Amino acid sequence: MTRVSVFSSPLLLGFDHIERVLDRVNKTAAEGYPPYNIEQTGEHRLRITLAVAGFCDDDLSVNVEDNQLVIRGRQQEDCSQRIYLHRGIAARQFTRSFVLAEGIEVRGAEVVNGLLHIDLERPVPQPKVTQIEIKNAAKKKSQPKTIDLDHCK
Repeated sequence: MTRVSVFSSPLLLGFDHIERVLDRVNKTAAEGYPPYNIEQTGEHRLRITLAVAGFCDDDLSVNVEDNQLVIRGRQQEDCSQRIYLHRGIAARQFTRSFVLAEGIEVRGAEVVNGLLHIDLERPVPQPKVTQIEIKNAAKKKSQPKTIDLDHCK
């Protein structure tokens, strides 16, 4: 069965990458661990907060890969011989991804009280107007070419 795209209109030029982004978002939407919040901290600033109890700084990585924010967590092997009667704090590895809009920049990340905070900012784009010169092919053909005979000597 052929899938009809919203972006298949001939009036939407260059938007095919948005469809790929939406497919990527759908694939990662089912992830449930670790839980997270997204909050607006300013007019052009966001903060993503992940609950990473039991993970230290060295167990976490935050990367931007092709307009995608990827957070990975992998705890070091527990060397001690602990015997758990109940283990309710998840210690499994995870990968959590967020697709970033064009121009969003990661400003920093920090772990505080078992929460990983990642600060993002969208710089305000400046409006841009460009005038395109319209060339007339008929005018180019009608102009005679001149040859400088003094230069050929």
